[in-house]
Amino acid sequence: MEQAAKAGRIFVVSAPSGAGKHTILKRTLARDPGLTYSISATTRKPRAGEQDGREYYFLDRPAFEKRVAAGEFAEWAEVHGNLYGTLRGELDRIVASGKDALLELDVQGMRNVKRLGIDAVTVFIMAPSLEELGQRLRARGTDSDEVIAVRLKNALDEMAARDEYDNVIVNVDIREAVAELEAIVKAARGSAARV
Repeated sequence: MEQAAKAGRIFVVSAPSGAGKHTILKRTLARDPGLTYSISATTRKPRAGEQDGREYYFLDRPAFEKRVAAGEFAEWAEVHGNLYGTLRGELDRIVASGKDALLELDVQGMRNVKRLGIDAVTVFIMAPSLEELGQRLRARGTDSDEVIAVRLKNALDEMAARDEYDNVIVNVDIREAVAELEAIVKAARGSAARV
């Protein structure tokens, strides 16, 4: 157990699509050299500007399923028809380095982390309202109306799970949301130092 005290912490952040999670995480990571983003693997096709090994490890479904069968994932789930997961090797590398790992997971992923008994601080980020969330999704211009409707329906289910998280951030103002996440990280590091 002493080795775990030397290792980095794990932070799991979840949010419905369009809640501002990517922006909050990007700004927090830029300001905190002790945090490292744990890159997930996915079968989703890359969006414009995304690169393999930077935003995600992009795998086709057979390759992803083969790695699942080989036990290479700490957690994985199917979301919106695509598979997403955290590779054990990626997570082990970050935590062993003494840095804190920041995992961007959906609700299923967070539940899988808890079910596996992984010690993680969980954070749920949400928009101030479903209407605001819909406006943000439409403003992105990356999804059809049908996909947005599915994402909004899923957002209702995701928001219903917010009480399962250690912390909830309502993203009204991006600067305040970043400050809240930074405070959560600082508090978790402080409590780990006292253990």
